Amino acid sequence: MAKSATPHFQPALFKFLRELKENNNREWFEANKSRYEADVKERAQQFISDFGPRLAKISPHFNADPRPNRGSMFRIYRDVRFSKDKSPYKTAVGIQFRHKAGKDAHAPGFYLHLQPGALFVGVGIWRPDGPSLKRIRDAIVSDPAGWKRVKRGKPFRSYFELEGDTLKRPPKGYDPEHPLIDDLKRKDFIAGNHITQRQAVSPDFLDEFTTRCRGGAPFVRYLAKAVSVAF
Repeated sequence: MAKSATPHFQPALFKFLRELKENNNREWFEANKSRYEADVKERAQQFISDFGPRLAKISPHFNADPRPNRGSMFRIYRDVRFSKDKSPYKTAVGIQFRHKAGKDAHAPGFYLHLQPGALFVGVGIWRPDGPSLKRIRDAIVSDPAGWKRVKRGKPFRSYFELEGDTLKRPPKGYDPEHPLIDDLKRKDFIAGNHITQRQAVSPDFLDEFTTRCRGGAPFVRYLAKAVSVAF
């Protein structure tokens, strides 16, 4: 693939996020809102738009929506209603290309996280609801060979490692001696690939992100089938 003439993301994005972390208040944000618009939001929206045709080739059932509200990019405003931390702004850029059947973050998808010192590409389902979690576990029980093929397949292993929270004890209704009990104990079915800021600001990062999403596609396909949505 040809390299982009200009990187989608530049060091100014990370500079803004670092300064926001040190000045997480409305006064500072309003004074620097033009920087947020130019260095963060507009660049993320362009990345989403440019990834759209590539995502459609991986699967036509996922959204690349550049809209500033209800689109692929998470809002920068934190929901502080039930949090002890009343900082009003997120200090990371989160972009989720989720399944068209999903209405929130708890749906199959591809994810990009940009935060100073913590950058990664993610695939899978974060915190699936109870019925979806049971369907995934049942799929692993009924098709252990398929699950192992996905986990051990070269496209997946080349980039990703399974991550997320797990139960301390086996889930109720599942054999504690099952050979895949560690996977059945998972509460998240996500996998991550950690990247560097240098990679994120390179001209060919869109190509690199696409390659990683292709590598994670068999994992997402397995989960989509388990929860009965198209891939």
